Amino acid sequence: MSNRNSWRNSWGSGVGGGLSFGGTSAWGAGGGDTIFRVLSPRSPRSDRRSQIWSTFSENDVFYEDGRSVYSDRDIDHPPISKAEDWALMPDVKNYAERGEKDNFKGRKLGVTWKNLTVKGVGADAAFNENVTSQFNIPRIISEARHGPPLNTILDDNHGCVKPGEMLLVLGRPGSGCTSLLKMLANRRHGYAEVNGDVSFGSMTAKQALQFRGQIVMNTEEELFFPTLTVGQTVDFATRMKVPYHKFSDQKKDKDFQQDYRDFLMRCMGITHTETTKVGNEYVRGVSGGERKRVSIIETLATRASVFCWDNSTRGLDANTALQYTKAIRAMTDVVGLTSIVSLYQAGNGIYDLFDKVLVLDEGKEIFYGPREQARPFMEELGFICGDGANVADFLTGVTVPTERSVREGYEVCFPRNAEEIRAEYQRSTIRTEMEKEYSYPQTEEAESNTSDFKGAIKDDKHRTLPQKSPLTVSFPKQVKACVIRQYQIVWGDKPTFIIKQLATLVQSLVVGSLFYDAPDDSGGLFSKSGALFFALLYQSLMALSEVTDSFAGRPVLAKHKAFALFHPAAFCIAQIAADLPVLFFQVSQFSLVLYFMVGLKLTAAAFWVFWITLFAIAMCITAVMRAIGAAFTTFDGATKLSGFWFSALVVYSGFFIPKPQMHPWFVWIYWINPLSYGFEMLLSNEVHGQTIQCVNNNLIPNGPGYTDRAFQSCAGVQGATQGATFVTGDQYLAAFSYSHSNLWRNFGIIWAWWALFVFITIVATSNWKESAGKSGFLVVPRERVKNNQAVLRPDEESQIKEKPSVKDPLDLPSSGASSMDAKTIENQLISNTSVFTWKNLTYTVKTSQGDRVLLDNVQGWVKPGMLGALMGSSGAGKTTLLDVLAQRKTEGTINGSVLVDGRPLSVSFQRSAGYCEQLDVHEPLATVREALEFSALLRQSRGTPREEKLKYVDTIIDLLEMQDIEHTLVGKIGAGLSVEQRKRLTIGVELVSKPSILIFLDEPTSGLDGQAAFNTLRFLRKLAAVGQAVLVTIHQPSALLFKEFDTLLLLARGGKTVYFGDIGEDARTLKDYFSRNGAPCPKEVNPAEHMIDVVSGDLSQGRDWNQIWLESPEHKEVSAEVDRIIKEAASKPAGTHDDGYEFAMPLWQQMKLVTQRMNVSLYRNIDYVNNKFALHIGSALFNGFTFWMIGNRVADLQLRLFTIFNFIFVAPGVINQLQPLFIDRRDIYEIREKKSKMYSWKAFVTGLIVSEFPYLCICAVLYFAPWYYTVGFPTDSNKSGAVFFVMLFYEFIYTGIGQFIAAYAPNAVFASLVNPAIITILVSFCGVLVPYAQIQEFWRYWIYYLNPFNYLMGSILTFTVYDVEVTCGDSEFALFDTPNNQTCAEYLGSYLAGLGSRTNLINPEATSGCRVCQYRRGSDYLATLNINEYYDGWRDAAIVVIFAISSYVMVFLFMKLRTKATKKAQ
Repeated sequence: MSNRNSWRNSWGSGVGGGLSFGGTSAWGAGGGDTIFRVLSPRSPRSDRRSQIWSTFSENDVFYEDGRSVYSDRDIDHPPISKAEDWALMPDVKNYAERGEKDNFKGRKLGVTWKNLTVKGVGADAAFNENVTSQFNIPRIISEARHGPPLNTILDDNHGCVKPGEMLLVLGRPGSGCTSLLKMLANRRHGYAEVNGDVSFGSMTAKQALQFRGQIVMNTEEELFFPTLTVGQTVDFATRMKVPYHKFSDQKKDKDFQQDYRDFLMRCMGITHTETTKVGNEYVRGVSGGERKRVSIIETLATRASVFCWDNSTRGLDANTALQYTKAIRAMTDVVGLTSIVSLYQAGNGIYDLFDKVLVLDEGKEIFYGPREQARPFMEELGFICGDGANVADFLTGVTVPTERSVREGYEVCFPRNAEEIRAEYQRSTIRTEMEKEYSYPQTEEAESNTSDFKGAIKDDKHRTLPQKSPLTVSFPKQVKACVIRQYQIVWGDKPTFIIKQLATLVQSLVVGSLFYDAPDDSGGLFSKSGALFFALLYQSLMALSEVTDSFAGRPVLAKHKAFALFHPAAFCIAQIAADLPVLFFQVSQFSLVLYFMVGLKLTAAAFWVFWITLFAIAMCITAVMRAIGAAFTTFDGATKLSGFWFSALVVYSGFFIPKPQMHPWFVWIYWINPLSYGFEMLLSNEVHGQTIQCVNNNLIPNGPGYTDRAFQSCAGVQGATQGATFVTGDQYLAAFSYSHSNLWRNFGIIWAWWALFVFITIVATSNWKESAGKSGFLVVPRERVKNNQAVLRPDEESQIKEKPSVKDPLDLPSSGASSMDAKTIENQLISNTSVFTWKNLTYTVKTSQGDRVLLDNVQGWVKPGMLGALMGSSGAGKTTLLDVLAQRKTEGTINGSVLVDGRPLSVSFQRSAGYCEQLDVHEPLATVREALEFSALLRQSRGTPREEKLKYVDTIIDLLEMQDIEHTLVGKIGAGLSVEQRKRLTIGVELVSKPSILIFLDEPTSGLDGQAAFNTLRFLRKLAAVGQAVLVTIHQPSALLFKEFDTLLLLARGGKTVYFGDIGEDARTLKDYFSRNGAPCPKEVNPAEHMIDVVSGDLSQGRDWNQIWLESPEHKEVSAEVDRIIKEAASKPAGTHDDGYEFAMPLWQQMKLVTQRMNVSLYRNIDYVNNKFALHIGSALFNGFTFWMIGNRVADLQLRLFTIFNFIFVAPGVINQLQPLFIDRRDIYEIREKKSKMYSWKAFVTGLIVSEFPYLCICAVLYFAPWYYTVGFPTDSNKSGAVFFVMLFYEFIYTGIGQFIAAYAPNAVFASLVNPAIITILVSFCGVLVPYAQIQEFWRYWIYYLNPFNYLMGSILTFTVYDVEVTCGDSEFALFDTPNNQTCAEYLGSYLAGLGSRTNLINPEATSGCRVCQYRRGSDYLATLNINEYYDGWRDAAIVVIFAISSYVMVFLFMKLRTKATKKAQ
């Protein structure tokens, strides 16, 4: 390999590469061998000179003036990287020489692409169907014939990034930057068409697929298991990339992994977060910037050769963003990586670190070439880049009229759009020069690099892995790491684990007492069968939560699959390994309690068979539900099948319908049902070898005077021989087609099913994809199509030459129906006269390590007309301070004062102050206008007329330039509003409320490109100009953005103040302060970046800047000024009128508006509604055909009972589906709407409840019609109508139950674990599994009567069974002779008048062979179920209605218990 090929080695073959840390090389040894020869003092000067020139060509690296960095005058000290000053550069360089010593191969690749065109499905706007429009068959057929339209996302792109080079991809949101990075990371999933060539080294894209772990992409989303700590997350990623061949002086994998992990943590500056949870929007953890750095570390842990970074500085402060880019620069230079980075708001310090720049506009490549030539190229076309402006923002703004400046004399001839600029670029010499690189894949260098790369990867991989495997460590080590992580996930979410085990213990105690001490005679047969069935049922119900759980972690696992960290089988095995102890404990405590309380067979062998059967079933059904979750791409689809499949498993277990009575068209379900094998095992284990005496109702005749068993017979006992008074266990089993000899066969079959479902899970998991690569498109509700013609069908004849201007709304009039002149808009904006102050503010939270101070004596103010900036490094407490000031905190202790006009905050403060959250949380199925109107109607004062509120919405839509998107859905990223559009909506939602005190904005520019950020800040500046007070946290302001602010509050880690006061013109006041304290700001440096660097970066010099501030005269002035402002404001009348209302609108109006929004949302949520409908139709048909046309025999009475009982089980599937929706809506409410006092929790609950009503009514019809008539129930309208009435209210009951569980549950998985506990208790005590007379007295007199399922069953049974004339089958008669030649009527006289009054003697005159049927009519059977009169049915129906109401009352109660008051300063 030539010197040129070896100067920057790779991440190593196994460890080959150059990056090292703490005595270890991250990517291995071997990289940087030439570097060390170059820099080695042992090399003679002439040798060093010849080595340098043989290593670098004159085009490798240039200064700004085009001079080679390796000119003769610098030959003695040649810089090897533009990031030479990066703090950890010594760690990267010091150990690279070790690779040379061990002769590891390089792993350099490079990426080249030509004629790359990418198309995605979806026009500029797609339709969102609603519940009724989806059934428009003619339109569906018409649209299907034409096929989906395709969007061109990337149009004829070219480029080449060689090893050791960094490419910066620039473009505004929607330009195609992310799609280009996906193509260069070899991720093509989700795109409709990909044309052109992409080469990795000398490999094609197809050939490179097996190296996916070496070609990786860091996406904008931060996907983690939130309950894992930062250390655990990084530890897992580094474990999976330990090379097989390590340094010759390195023996243990653990040493490599730990050193590598520690280096990466130091590299990103987050060693202090190692024991902190990663967290997410709902789990408290590290800050947003720190979470982004964890994402970066996880990507670096792959030790890849090609890295694509998609907006990876989002959420990072300016200094951290620069340090991150320097880290990538250093590693790229030393190790020979290929780095492709897309960034928004890239400062010039970051921009200057790149070698090449590619500018995209509408998917068109308008520039690609050396970074040094990008600005001159655009300037030659007539565009002006202002002094101090961000060059990156300049390059992306040249096609936007309001963002560009055109040089004098070029006004007529400058290129106006992307097509014209691309044409100029294609005629340039830059294009010609860059085209020479496109043959790189065919060069000897690329062939050599690729050959070395393949060899290095082969050396890197463990010897046991297949040749084409993209993984690194052996399969056992993958499993071990996954198992450790799985236990960490379980332990990190202790509340869920604890509730699962407590629920199991409680259930076993409750059910054990329900079946307590079941007798060994025929009276105990049904009870014991019920107990055995329940044991299986509970394990199955607990497994249902696996479906919800499967979707919770899927995005993380898809990301790890793309990184080639582990095989999906390792993850599946890890889940099983984590299941073993959990299920072992769960089944053991359940078995020990239930088994002995019920009084099952008291032998050790029988108990262990019971335990091992339950354990096998728990494992198997868990695997079933996990397979269903893995096999579906949507949660709705998975819950649909899991709910239906659960019903099928329960009905065809053999308990409800004995095997011989099953209809032939569904009997196959019995054979593929693990529960049926489990139930046969448990039942045969219990009754085999026993003799069961017939007693009570099962013995005819019985009672006083009937003691001679020679003249008695069993009745209603399966398997009993006619005329016998007992049944053997094996006879009983044979009646069900069971046999004890099948015991271990069945055990093997259960594990065979388990293995099959595990295999299905592994296969399905292997096919999981990351989120599809569709281009972002707007979504229009079908009913709003007419309002969106401009969005949907642009005029094809009009030739759009330029992009529309992004107007300054207060300078220029808008266009559109609601437009008005700037003066009118300005007059409508509300001004503010109140002064907001905070003094000595301290905020403390409790952690596992003790109290932690997040804010430390912070003070300041915001005055009307003032735009204040709140800045600091990531984790400094910026968002925390905003939350405390806005009264958004519900935890911790706040000390100090927060005052408005020198007075304590009023009850209406939270709704009088606008707060734009960092996370843009909105109802996804509302349109932009609906979201704005909802906020305006609920938050403007109750005295303002509705028309005026809606008119003000028009004003804000004009202000924010949202006329073109006002009737489109908010949706989700990729299918809905873009990041920038969401940010505008978030601001709009607060503005329409007419905040009268001040506006808080948390990171309003995060995730926006430079132009959008500037527009946002300029808009806020205008708001301040008309008298608003605005306080903004901001991460990476350019010098241009920073000029817009009046004051600055600068925080250091721990919430300590570093500076508060005026910024001054051109930041002079701020610069003077830092200059006076030994940290002058260079003229060309952005002061915002400089001060962050001084406070927390390289320039901090270890000084305590908080102490410097406290000792400064500025601090004394601020303290005095705060006191003066408070005193002065308190002496004057309050600037803001407090109307004394907590909420702007009365509760009734809140309920109306919230219910209307929920109605519209559900109407558009066809996935949810269709799933609900499908589950009801499918379950009803399944139930109906399972119990097809039930007859009137004695056995059929029980079938009638069970078909009604089966109706209950429509609930678990629907509840599992509705709870995530409820919790999503609750999260939106709690995160934003509750904190802004938009509406009360009572209105929220009312809206969610009432919006479900229409669909529940339809669901009742959809279940009733296919089921009721199919099973052969009475067709009289008085009976069928009554049944429908009860079924309708059952829909309300179970929906209320699901909602009240969700109202208090912390998350959907937790709720899905509580469901089984509630459902099983209700099912157990409804009188089906255990008849009323056999329920223990402790439960019988309270829980039985408090159980809604009891009254549901009682009422439906009354209407469908009471009047049935029972006809006994031949085998169902009790057959016996009479003593002393008596007639049957004489012998049975006293019996028929007493205990046997409900039996039916068929042949009263016979003297032998008396035939007695157990029941005459259905009412006789119902008497055994505690239903004695027909009117009991109507009584029970009325009680069902009461329970429906009470279940909704519970929703209100639990929501009230969850709702916490916000914290106030003490």
